[in-house]
Order: sequence, then C-alpha cells, then structure tokens
Amino acid sequence: MTATANRANWGQSAKIVASAIWECRLLKANINRAILTGPIVASILSLVSPVQALQVQVTPPNPELGDTLSVIIQVDGNGGETPKVSLQQKNYPAFPIGNNRFRALLPTTPLEKPGARVVQVSGDGQVQKLNVQVRDRDFPTQSIWLPPGKDSEGTDAEFDRVDAFKALVTPQKFWDGKLLRPNSGEITTIYGVRRYYNGVFAKDYYHRGVDYAGAYGSPVVAPAAGRVSLVGRESQGFKIHGNVVGIDHGQGVASILMHLSRIDVKEGDFVKAGQVIGALGSTGASTGPHLHWGLYVHGQSVDPVPWRLQGVE
Repeated sequence: MTATANRANWGQSAKIVASAIWECRLLKANINRAILTGPIVASILSLVSPVQALQVQVTPPNPELGDTLSVIIQVDGNGGETPKVSLQQKNYPAFPIGNNRFRALLPTTPLEKPGARVVQVSGDGQVQKLNVQVRDRDFPTQSIWLPPGKDSEGTDAEFDRVDAFKALVTPQKFWDGKLLRPNSGEITTIYGVRRYYNGVFAKDYYHRGVDYAGAYGSPVVAPAAGRVSLVGRESQGFKIHGNVVGIDHGQGVASILMHLSRIDVKEGDFVKAGQVIGALGSTGASTGPHLHWGLYVHGQSVDPVPWRLQGVE
C-alpha cells in the first residue's frame, strides 16, 4: 500500500472515531438534561394545574341532639361527579343548590349518644373529613299510664304505609325558607320528650314531633310546600295516627300531621305553604283534641323548631 493510501485510510478512521465520540457526548448531555429538568417540569405542571380541594361547611356550628346537620359542599366548575356524603357509616344524598354547590341533610336524634361525629365528603378523587361535636340535650320525661293493650293497637298496614312515606326521597326541593306553624294552638308537648309507660322507661321512645292543643276543628295548614303523599283514615285502620296527612317537601324532608278531625286534600295534591289541609281533632291514639306535627329527614324524626325559627336551606 502506498503512503498516499495509508494517509487516506488514517483520515477516514479518525473521522469515524471523532463522530462516535461526539455522538456519545451528545447522548450523555441529553440524558443529564432529562434527569435535571424532569422534576422541574413536573413541579411547574403541578403549579399550573393545582388540585382544587373540596370546600365543606356544616351548620349549625354547635348542634344538639335532634338537630338537622346541613352540609354545604363547594366544588370546582368542571362539572364533576356529585359528592358523596356519609355520617356514622351511613350514606346521604347530596343535591345541587346552584353556583357549583351541593347540600346534604343529616339527621340526629335523642336516641343517639352525644359527642364527636365524622362527616366524610368525597368527590372528584378527593376526600374531606370533618369532626363535628353534637352536644347533649336535656329532654324532659313524662309518665303515661295506659290500659292493657292500648300501646299496641297499631296495625301492620298502618305502619307499613307510614314507613314507606317517611322513606321518600324526591330530587326536587319544595320548601322555601322557614317552615310555618301548622296550628295556632298552644304547644303542650315538645319534641324529644322521653316517657315511662306504666312505670317502665321506654328506652327506644321519644316524642317524635310537637303537639298543639288547639280548638277542635281549628284549621291545620301545610308547614311548607310539597306533595301530599300519604292520606290515612282511622276508618282504614290507622288506629295510632288517626286521620293523618303526610306531605313530601322534597329531598328527604317530610311532615306528618296526625289526629285530624277532617282531611281536605288527597294523595297526589300539591299544596302551598300555609294551605289548609284539614282540621284539628282527636282521632287515633289521642286523649284529647290536639295536632301532632312530626318532621322527618331521611326517615328520622328531627326537631321541627329550628326549621321553623331559623330555617334550614
């Protein structure tokens, strides 16, 4: 091989080696750049697209046994899923109330123990847990003496129809603002009274409503707007409730009006707040003319007084 040919081969080999060295350096630089900038890019993306936390508010701020807890949930405007709400391992529906907000109503009763509750709200992959302290309440007691069999006169058909009514959860909200007093009579028995029957404490009993001792035949009005979803009569076997009207106020809230002397509505009617639905009487398990008004939230009897004085939205 000539000297000229040797120089040509040497030059070609040098170019190949130099090119290989350059490619190795470039590859190493790209790897280092990816390692260094990867976390920075991820950090920037997390700043640009922050996770929106659910905003949850529970009222009243200092609830007592018998109060209704109103849980207001604010979500972002991305049209996500309806939040899920639970209390003491029981789920409650949340309903939209406008401006990307939802509300769930949670009942408490005199049969529960006071103390801490954990309200859990989940939605869009997020979970919020709120500790709520429910205070004890001094419920008065009464002693009732009944003749044999008097306390067990209710029929299965009566209780089945009433239970089905209390379990209604209509998506629409019919009530608006504070509830009305259903009768002008004096309040004789408040919500939550505990009782002794024939000297024995009824541990599973509490007075599930408010009694009004108005004049016999005085008008009874709807505490709020709603659909009449229960009409029962003493002649149909309603031996405990007597002549009774149940009004579905929507979203798991319902009123039951008992012991009526007259019923002026029928099932399926839509009534306005303050509309006369019947007259005060003494039918069913009643010892004298009075109206019993019970307010139920998701099947549990709650104190109607806060709904009437402050309102629950």
